[in-house]
This record gives sequence, structure tokens and C-alpha cells, in this order.
Amino acid sequence: MFVNDVEAAGECGKTPIRSVVVSLNPCLGAAGNAKTKVPPACCSKVGALLKASPRCLCAILLSPLAKQAGINPGIAVGIPKRCNIRNRQSGKKCGSK
Repeated sequence: MFVNDVEAAGECGKTPIRSVVVSLNPCLGAAGNAKTKVPPACCSKVGALLKASPRCLCAILLSPLAKQAGINPGIAVGIPKRCNIRNRQSGKKCGSK
């Protein structure tokens, strides 16, 4: 399969969205199945991403690249809560303003 580069409207800064998606590889199982335990490595990556660029996570989850990787945005947005990340943006949903 060939995947073209995807822009995330600058939500991830100068970091290409592909690089950020690859860094979240430990989250793939948990992003596709709500019953899968979220690995500690995933929680660390998501926590760091939310601290550095909270909007980047939504940009990734809503990107065509995420869909191609088998990520279910409806499940994946719950990962910060499943990781008990305290500084998550509660009450805000990806795709809404």
C-alpha cells in the first residue's frame, strides 16, 4: 500500500503528521478496540503530545492516514481518559470548535 503525505493544517507544528502517527504506533491496538488495554508506552506518547500540542492529536485522528492505519477516531479520542491523563481537554471533541 502507498500512502501520500498528508497535511494536518499545521496543528502538529512543523512535524510531519506521518512522523507523529508513526510515533503513536504503540496505540494502534487501543485505537481500534475500546476493550484493549492501553499500553504504558502509548499513554506516555499521548501524554507528551497533549502537553506539547493538544490539537495535534485530533488532527491525527481525523486524518486519512489514521483511517488507513485502522484507527477508529471514536475509540481513539478516549485514549487520554483511558490513560488517566489529567491535563486532557475534557468536554472538547475532535472536529468541534
